[in-house]
Amino acid sequence: MIRARRIGVTAVAALAALAGTPGLAQARPPSETGPSTPSTAIADSGLPQGWRVSGEGTARELVWRSPTPVPFGDARVEFHTGDRLLGVPRTGKDGRTFRLSLDGVGDTPLKDLRVLAGGRRLDATGGNSVPGQRRSPGHQRPSAEAPAPAPANSVDPGKPGAYRTVSGEYDLAPVKLPGFAQPVEMQAVVVAPKGAPGKRPLALFLHGRHTTCYRPGSDDFDISWPCPAGAKPIPSHRGYLQDQELLASQGYVTVSVSANGVNGQDGEAEDGGAQARSSLVRRHLAQWADWAAHPAHAPAALPGATKADLSRVLLVGHSRGGEGVNRAALDSLYPPPAAQDGYRGPVRWKIRGTVLVGPTIFGQNPVADVPSATILPGCDGDVSDLEGETYLDGTRGISNGAALHSAVYVVGANHNFFNTEWTPGKAVAPSFDDFWEDPDAPGPDPVCSTGAPTRLTADQQHRAGATYIAAAARLFVAGDDRVRPLLDGTGRRAPSADPARVLTHAVGARRTGGFVPDGGVEVTGGRVCRADPDPARACLDADATGRSPHFGWWDLEKDSAKSAVALKWSAPGTPTRISSLVPVSLTGAGSLALRVFVPPNTTGTELDVSVTDAAGRRATLGRVTADGLPGSDRTASYWARELRVPLTAATRAGLDLRHVKSLALTPRSGSGQAWFMDAWGWAPGTPAVRAAALPRVDIGRITAKEGDSGTRTYHVPVRVSGHGSGRVRFYVVDPETLEATEKLVTVRPGSTPIDVPIEVKGDTRFGYDVTRDLLVKAVRGAVVGSYRGGVTVQNDDPAPEVTLTPVAGRVTEGETLSWRITLSETADVNFWQPVRVLPVAEGAELSTKDVDPQWLADYSGDVPDPERPLSDANLWVWLNIPAATTGVDFTVPTVRDQVAEPAESMRLALTDDSAEPLPDRPVLTGTVVDAP
Repeated sequence: MIRARRIGVTAVAALAALAGTPGLAQARPPSETGPSTPSTAIADSGLPQGWRVSGEGTARELVWRSPTPVPFGDARVEFHTGDRLLGVPRTGKDGRTFRLSLDGVGDTPLKDLRVLAGGRRLDATGGNSVPGQRRSPGHQRPSAEAPAPAPANSVDPGKPGAYRTVSGEYDLAPVKLPGFAQPVEMQAVVVAPKGAPGKRPLALFLHGRHTTCYRPGSDDFDISWPCPAGAKPIPSHRGYLQDQELLASQGYVTVSVSANGVNGQDGEAEDGGAQARSSLVRRHLAQWADWAAHPAHAPAALPGATKADLSRVLLVGHSRGGEGVNRAALDSLYPPPAAQDGYRGPVRWKIRGTVLVGPTIFGQNPVADVPSATILPGCDGDVSDLEGETYLDGTRGISNGAALHSAVYVVGANHNFFNTEWTPGKAVAPSFDDFWEDPDAPGPDPVCSTGAPTRLTADQQHRAGATYIAAAARLFVAGDDRVRPLLDGTGRRAPSADPARVLTHAVGARRTGGFVPDGGVEVTGGRVCRADPDPARACLDADATGRSPHFGWWDLEKDSAKSAVALKWSAPGTPTRISSLVPVSLTGAGSLALRVFVPPNTTGTELDVSVTDAAGRRATLGRVTADGLPGSDRTASYWARELRVPLTAATRAGLDLRHVKSLALTPRSGSGQAWFMDAWGWAPGTPAVRAAALPRVDIGRITAKEGDSGTRTYHVPVRVSGHGSGRVRFYVVDPETLEATEKLVTVRPGSTPIDVPIEVKGDTRFGYDVTRDLLVKAVRGAVVGSYRGGVTVQNDDPAPEVTLTPVAGRVTEGETLSWRITLSETADVNFWQPVRVLPVAEGAELSTKDVDPQWLADYSGDVPDPERPLSDANLWVWLNIPAATTGVDFTVPTVRDQVAEPAESMRLALTDDSAEPLPDRPVLTGTVVDAP
């Protein structure tokens, strides 16, 4: 039994103590900053500029306000304390204000508060720093250089096809989706081939999270829904017309759907809107299935509506749209709980593959049995951690491995320019380059700044994106294996994408065996490094230049399910050996395919590759050379290259490829570093994919009142549906430390695989909410829908009344003024109350020279010079009344001097969180007189 205690004590205490920071008043919105609000500072420590605490009692919030609007993007904005996730704040409509409830934060000491989005720092000057990482001298080239062009592939999917195209639009009745107050639009633009015979495959596009509304003729935008008077919806769904035209010319019916109604309301959704986007996609597919089955119902002006072949569907999603179409593919195979789904009809389509462009993956739940191609923009300034790499790495070992999962790394591409409606000069609404310049950097970014040799123009980037979307369609839907070398790490290029440098690696398809560091191996000569939100601590060196997409799940401090083998050497010749606890089979493979990365901007790292079978026979397969990607401290360029060596030498040496025990990597370079992700037996070809019948896990969340008496036990709801059994990893998050306890569990439909109870004793004392979070990730033979949930037990007791009374209100200089802050009753948590020093109404006011200088430094942050009245010394103080007590004293030690002075005073008031005196509380005066 897990006994919950009331939480939020240390967290709220630290935040309240930090609430009055120099510059805080200036950082508030004008509506919250009155002329009498002081420039505030308080004791012990301070928040960075732009932070404050707002609200009363259980409604208290931590608020960060950016000095400039933060463009609405797809990466989730997160508040962190040090390297721990504090929570996901609500985003204000102004694009500048972010609010996080302090209930449920836990007893977490709050230091080094940070705002991150996709691993990128938002609250640091310049908005793009990566904590704990510096430029590394290493073996880097003086400037970033693009990789050499790969040989051309035998076919180029970027060339237009034989068909002319026609277009149209539809705008149907909006739909209600669970959890959203406002209906969501059913609107789309269609581009189809003209005169194409027979049924045609369908490609559906879903854009990501972007500003929803703009005012023509101005730079005003917001993320409301529906749009306010005078504003128009931004047509993000029209941003893929170039991609649609290419596919339509090749014989595809294409439809790009609008999701502004989701974007304007997903701020409160725990999954970032993934389930809502899935419901929207499947509603559109159901509509197309209706039109195909009943041609008379199709709009006459809608091209291709009756010709769409719903048995051959490709889903293309950009950013959060990528996570949305991944969830739609999952929900089509493994139905979600009805209560959370906005589409409950039959599945009358078959999704053959997905293309995910700069996608998010908050849920870490890729669909293993649907082929995918994930485009990773090397200069992504939004989802800058390139977390979409998990759509590959997260499928390893989940199912039978027949589906190909490809990563397509586009050097020099940003996040926005894959959509013309997010591209300056092409969009109807205000738009921007998401990779903005860092004003604190010593110069332009060598990889991603406009004009850098490796940076693509908007047209170059969009052309490359269209080409690789078409490549995925041709492989996954049309079954043309000739385009596979463009996606599977073989190292071929599509000339239509030139001059873009596009690199790929893959897992799945005809890969067998597998040396994977995530479990089941022993390593000598290197180290297994586990995933961590700050990968510089976990797998990369502290002086790493940039980040790696292969590590980190920002919901967790640590995740043993993501790891690599780190190699570091100062002389050649010492091998690193990865031994499998159970020998792996490489039968049928022609080569061994390794995924290895080295530091960015390095060249010529050489490794000999050898294998040993279970009988101890060893063979050296050959030597591989690894080069780093172009990278800077602002890019996620520690990304694995696919390196292949033939297995011919192993066959000649008589090794038993059915029982390969170990793999060894021996450095041949003088010194260096490398990281090993995995290795597989590889053979050409694309096998047929059949989705396995798997159990599905969904975690729910319940909220309940604590009550006034008795003891209640609540349980985190976990639902298992589907078929068969599988293994998942649950993470039980401690609300106080934010650390997670991992539990590897077998799940079966109808069972309760894990019980996370929370026991709460009801009372009538004020406290904070009690929250217990649970996360889940598939390990083998299972899928995950709702990955996060828990129990929140709400405090239902009012905050006590606070009064201020004098203890020593008239003293002689050198003595101490004192006031008492008293609660009407005890609370179960530390109770924080701000007080403020106000100007005196009459007579002389105490000055900064009249009080103890250390006290002044503690409470105002410094000792102002020259002398000034205390009311002008940044004195807005948050006082802590400890739990189970009813009062605390506020004291002001004065100093004795030799100057004859009249009586001097100071005025003290209880205030609200914006430093305004409480209207129903008295303002008290303390007086200091000269010593006799």
